[in-house]
Amino acid sequence: MALLARLSATHLQLAVTSYRTALRMHQQAINRLNVYPVPDGDTGTNMALTLESVVAAMQGAQDMAATCKAIAGGSLMGARGNSGVILSQIMRGLANRFSALDDISGPDLAQALTEASDLAYAAVMRPVEGTILSVVKAAAAGAVEAADAGRALVDVVEQARVRAAEAVARTPDQLAVLKENGVVDAGGVGFVLLLDALLHAVSGRPLPEPAAEASGRPLVAATAAVTQATGAEAAGDERYEVMYLLDAPDDAIPVFKKAWAAIGDSIVVVGGDGLWNCHIHTDDIGAAVEAALDAGGRPRQIRVTDLHDQVAAEHCADEVPPAAAEAGPTAASAVVAVVSGDGLGSIFRSLGAESIVSGGQSMNPSTAEILEAVEASRSDSVVVLPNNANIVAVARQVDALTSKTVRVVPTTGMAQGLGALMAFDSATTADANADAMADAAGRVVSGEVTRAVRDSSTDAGPVRDGDWLGLVDGRIQVIVANAADAATGLLDRLVTDGHELVTLVAGEAAAPDDLETITAWVAEHHPDLSVEVHHGGQPLYPYLLAVE
Repeated sequence: MALLARLSATHLQLAVTSYRTALRMHQQAINRLNVYPVPDGDTGTNMALTLESVVAAMQGAQDMAATCKAIAGGSLMGARGNSGVILSQIMRGLANRFSALDDISGPDLAQALTEASDLAYAAVMRPVEGTILSVVKAAAAGAVEAADAGRALVDVVEQARVRAAEAVARTPDQLAVLKENGVVDAGGVGFVLLLDALLHAVSGRPLPEPAAEASGRPLVAATAAVTQATGAEAAGDERYEVMYLLDAPDDAIPVFKKAWAAIGDSIVVVGGDGLWNCHIHTDDIGAAVEAALDAGGRPRQIRVTDLHDQVAAEHCADEVPPAAAEAGPTAASAVVAVVSGDGLGSIFRSLGAESIVSGGQSMNPSTAEILEAVEASRSDSVVVLPNNANIVAVARQVDALTSKTVRVVPTTGMAQGLGALMAFDSATTADANADAMADAAGRVVSGEVTRAVRDSSTDAGPVRDGDWLGLVDGRIQVIVANAADAATGLLDRLVTDGHELVTLVAGEAAAPDDLETITAWVAEHHPDLSVEVHHGGQPLYPYLLAVE
């Protein structure tokens, strides 16, 4: 194709779509390298999913203004992980500059990259060099250098790419954790693919193929490696990644950021005009959510990821011999379960679940996340346990998106999921398992204990911020002053003469005194019942109850 002197809206759409394609091509190679440490989930997947939202938003856009509006809005709404949130700012910076233009010249692109770099730095509370921020800044400087010299559009993009690749190669010298692990920055490598996509649109240059790996271990090369795409401070020991969209007035954000600064790190807050995409690493999930309410905002689409679980999963993946990973199906069917908490994850695995997708109440995984786990299964026949009412519909979409047979047992809680797993038989089909597991789940009566975060009126009576609540099927049944009373109040409603076993799954906020009180209550009021206590480690819900 002939070299383009300027980019039209159609060419910009081609570049963005090509960028999505490039990220998908390199996604697994990038993810495979994101092992030690795991600061922010799977970088390649997060960046690719962010671009999927952009491409979807661009459908039907006819001109530059509509295209740029879709790029800015799609990236903000669809951003995944720290890397995705920072990428959304980069895309927004480009879109802001391009939106008033009919077409894009070399100087326009140079100015847009400069604005994108400025926005990305502004989004991070404690910027650190040696991350995607450094790479974008270098790309902008290269583009400005070429534009100021009067070079053509293709030369501006090429010079930006050269400077960006050089910056990626320098990242191990800027960030010790990268040098220690023999890799370069993840987000930086992902950003270079954007420049490759622009070169594809401008000159027809093919998109780069992923580099080969000799043994499944990370390549120490600037073209293939990524471990840390935070763009913020180096990863600490915080347990959870919390993300959500926040509806809040712009003037409330400084107070919100200050509250977050006190409870975590890797903080990125982007957006404006009343809508913000927020990301933090923290040990206190409740405080991370309550900060939004305290700032007068409304959090939605809350996602919580257990970073320690991710590390454990990667270690396990490393220990699978290459031959086993390529061996194909090893069972007639397998189970993918959506689980909250490392302890629960271990329990589900011990009962036969092959794959765990992190999620649950207030942290619902996407269809793409469940699909990824299904595709990774070594069986062609998979049963999915959503373990939450809000995830059932999402899980049911997976069957149409894969060549594998996928059946969903509509479990609405972790306790039901555990009951369902008791009936799982890896030697039989997904259809047969789904029927048997649904019957087993139906025999489990379950409840949950959590704490109110605001005043409310309910069918069970008035609720005050800080009250302890007992829920059955998502409905409040008990409103009391402490967690132990909420659990025993639920058991008083759930247990009947026909029951034989109470399973109590203790979350991360469970207290030893509460556990003693609950088990003593069962012994006094239902002496014929057996009680099993498991440490699930789930956030937000210190006690999950199952009666069968």
